[in-house]
Amino acid sequence: MSDENKIWRAQTYALLARLLVSAPDQELLDNLTAMEISEPESPMGKYWLQLSSLASQVNVQTIEDEYQTLFIGVTHGELIPYASYYLTGFLMEEPLAELRADLAKLGLERRGDTVEPEDHVAAECDVMRLILTAEGSPIVTADEFFNQHVNPWMERFFNDLTKSKQAVFYQAVGLLAEQFIALESRIFSA
Repeated sequence: MSDENKIWRAQTYALLARLLVSAPDQELLDNLTAMEISEPESPMGKYWLQLSSLASQVNVQTIEDEYQTLFIGVTHGELIPYASYYLTGFLMEEPLAELRADLAKLGLERRGDTVEPEDHVAAECDVMRLILTAEGSPIVTADEFFNQHVNPWMERFFNDLTKSKQAVFYQAVGLLAEQFIALESRIFSA
């Protein structure tokens, strides 16, 4: 696998982590609007174009409201973006404990000022970014982390996001992410 491919994949994970940890600000929307798609006719290229186009059409407040409805809500959002929930139906279950064990092997732990558990979709995307950009060989490899912690649930989460009646901008995020995770699944199963 080329370094360029690894960088592109790491950047995609970084973008997904950023979009899923909080609503994008105007600077990020402007960057998404200005991005050049090198292969617009490819399956991924079409989703990148859709995301870029939507980023040019929405305003920050609308996306903040959408993010709030989808992921936060009054008691909880329409979607519950945690691996434990998707894998067991409950929060703070065994998948979180297994994730914490692998994070400890990588020397990672939740920051004290973070309220979200480590199995939040944004956190797992960020760990994939870190592993893909790590120097040397991490003790938990990208394929191990992906197959253990990402692949069992994340594509289903993004599929649910694409089906949400409340999602407009985030539907485009979900479509791109669902396609990307499916591509990653093929890479790591080869």
